[in-house]
Amino acid sequence: MERRRFLARAATVAAAPALLASTPPAPGALIDTNVSLGEWPTRRSWAGTPAQLASRLRQHGVTAAWAGTFDAVLHTDVAGINAQLSAACAREGDGRFFLPFGTINPLLPDWEDDLRRCHEVLHLPGLRLYPNYHGYSLDDRRFATLLAGAARRGLFVQISLSMEDDRSQNPVFTASPVNAAPLLDLLPKVPGARVMLLNCSSRVLGPGNPLLAKLAKAGVWFETATLEGVAGISSLLDKLPDLRLAFGSHAPYYYFEAALLKLQESPLTPAQLAAVRHGHARAALASA
Repeated sequence: MERRRFLARAATVAAAPALLASTPPAPGALIDTNVSLGEWPTRRSWAGTPAQLASRLRQHGVTAAWAGTFDAVLHTDVAGINAQLSAACAREGDGRFFLPFGTINPLLPDWEDDLRRCHEVLHLPGLRLYPNYHGYSLDDRRFATLLAGAARRGLFVQISLSMEDDRSQNPVFTASPVNAAPLLDLLPKVPGARVMLLNCSSRVLGPGNPLLAKLAKAGVWFETATLEGVAGISSLLDKLPDLRLAFGSHAPYYYFEAALLKLQESPLTPAQLAAVRHGHARAALASA
């Protein structure tokens, strides 16, 4: 009975991305493209369980959340971590609230099989990568091979440029931010690749940053979790009106309310607000 229940929930998770992309958005829909399950190793979480995280997000109007897992950063049993993530997402909200994004470490043996399992067994909509913690840069040929494999399978790829502000990292647990510039050369060589950068901070998301404009022109998606400054979202969209900017909170590492405040304090047109709240996220999955 338990196995049948799990398989039914897993099937619901597999269908959730297509359902999300094809169903007209509910009034006030809000998709959080950057949450994680579990606890960060050096910080006590305000959401000890997926149910607690989902409850807080729903309380503030979130209708769907793209979820990775903090365990993926350090654990080497990638297949096990991805399976646990998929199961946890399937248990919450009948598998239609959290969309699981598995991880791949292209430096580990048999990573190609981990990629296959994400697509063929777990039916995940995408991947979330942690290059700085897994020990590779975006100009590494192994990353290029991984990105091409994900593109062939129609998997959306999120790349976390950082997990913490490097000014507040534990001195024995540090990782430098990922340099996103190599994507400019790589993306034209990988047809069908769809990439979103997470936790960019002002290093990339500064309105005057030439790298941001080039990445935007290359079709990269971004999210708002580490965007800084008063009315930061509207200021950014004033400079780059076609920017694919989605809502993200980096919860529970950050308090969700901080991300929501950024959205509320930015004077956006109705079209801009809809795009940030759910439009760009839905389009990202629909373009598979």
